[in-house]
Amino acid sequence: MSENPPPRPFRARGREYFRDTQYHLVVVETGAQAALQQTGVRLTPQRLAIAAVLAQTGKETSAQELYERVRKKHAYIGRATVFRSLDTLVTAGLAQRLERPGHVSAYVWCEPGHHHHLICTTCRTVEDLDEEAVAPLAETIARQRGFRVDHATLDFYGECRTCSSRHGRSRPAARRAMTPLSTRARM
Repeated sequence: MSENPPPRPFRARGREYFRDTQYHLVVVETGAQAALQQTGVRLTPQRLAIAAVLAQTGKETSAQELYERVRKKHAYIGRATVFRSLDTLVTAGLAQRLERPGHVSAYVWCEPGHHHHLICTTCRTVEDLDEEAVAPLAETIARQRGFRVDHATLDFYGECRTCSSRHGRSRPAARRAMTPLSTRARM
């Protein structure tokens, strides 16, 4: 049995379309597509579909959860394709791998540019935290420890404002218990 040739894009009415192997038209005009193009990652219909679903999710999601969401619209995409695409997106800086309890990996779409994350352990939303918020910490480390930070990736785990207020947890920050903090520093 011969394989079908890869789908060829075509443009109509200012949008780009792909005809997939199931003969369904897939409209592709998303921020995910633009981001993929900027990073030079090879565009495939599968990668575009996976990136678009991850970008639209707005929450951290496991590879299995992403696979299930992608399969609802694109039944031809396999689990291995989702895993490989996630690795590609992480390498390109368009997704970040996070850690869930029990050392389970989850992924979140990232806009280009260096930033950190605030991850709600209740509703699983992820907010970007700009470098300006973390810069004072790096300066304190340099001043107190004599350590020059070249690069840092910080993921703060806790409860977002919405979940915290919903659960009546509006205690002052100084009295809150510490939440797990994942930090990785690379040179």
